[in-house]
Amino acid sequence: MSKLKYLSVFILAGTVYVSFTNYGIWTYLPLLFSFSFIPILELVFKPSTKNFTKEEQLKLKNDSFFDFVLYAVVLVQVGFLIFFLFTIQQSVSNFEFIGRILSFGVLCGIFGINVGHELGHRKNRFQQFLGEILLLTSLETHFLPYHNSGHHYNVATPKDPATARKGEWLFLFWFRSQIGSYMQAWEIETKRLKNKSNHFFSFNNRMLNYTIAQLLLIAGIYYYFNFSTMIAFIGAAIFGIIMLETVNYIEHYGLLRKINVNGKYERVLPQHSWNSNHLVGRTILFELSRHSDHHFKASKHYQLLDSTPNSPQMITGYPGMMLLALIPPLWFKIVHKQLEQFQRDLTP
Repeated sequence: MSKLKYLSVFILAGTVYVSFTNYGIWTYLPLLFSFSFIPILELVFKPSTKNFTKEEQLKLKNDSFFDFVLYAVVLVQVGFLIFFLFTIQQSVSNFEFIGRILSFGVLCGIFGINVGHELGHRKNRFQQFLGEILLLTSLETHFLPYHNSGHHYNVATPKDPATARKGEWLFLFWFRSQIGSYMQAWEIETKRLKNKSNHFFSFNNRMLNYTIAQLLLIAGIYYYFNFSTMIAFIGAAIFGIIMLETVNYIEHYGLLRKINVNGKYERVLPQHSWNSNHLVGRTILFELSRHSDHHFKASKHYQLLDSTPNSPQMITGYPGMMLLALIPPLWFKIVHKQLEQFQRDLTP
């Protein structure tokens, strides 16, 4: 029965439906659910460090239920994109208009980018394609080339734009990470094409394909709907991207890999990512908060990720930590104390 907990993510979709079909403060329900209700719940429920045995992991790995949940997310995200494009044209107040944009933005961040990230790590091309569709609905398609071939290699080093530096403000990090990752995605793809002797202007250029797909989607929305609807969609996608970059900020904040005697960085270890074992956030985000194990073994599916005691631990789940990051002085005061204690514990 424990695997059914991942179906709880569709409660979020229910709150988005309420937002799209109601008025007033109800249009902000997904935002309130994600960043008020969930953080409060995580203060009530204790974190769980329980890991599965090898036998249990083998059983979970072969259980297709976990894949079908992700497939359902794809259908829901695409369905809500279409729903959003129609409902956002209704005559509502500016307050309600913004509420519905932010509501779909929450879905873009959690369904579009987060699940797109999970599927983008799969070796199966069909699953990768579903991940690309999800990222397209959030205008973040460059994420896959950069994340898989850039971030996972350069994480916790100055080379990685998605690794927040100690003392860096979140609001500046948003721009550095997003712009830097986009530029690296082009560099990575250009290098890949060159190594395979493929021409830059070819169907093999993923970044070119992704860019064209995004432009066609935006142009299609403008053509079949109107300019206001197009701007609303772009606004929702931007909010989803802001959520992504805020998550990036808290995941590796202030962590750096050491340089070995040969001049290369040490291998990526659990200690190079912040970990959270808070149950509600883990479930809603498909175990993304067990990020230390994800970076240690990137090929592991979400249901198999372990708690890693030798990694820095967050004081709450992702939603709470994201809110904390919005107040830089408070973030620095709390997280720097944890970071310094963790570094002292690492020192022999």
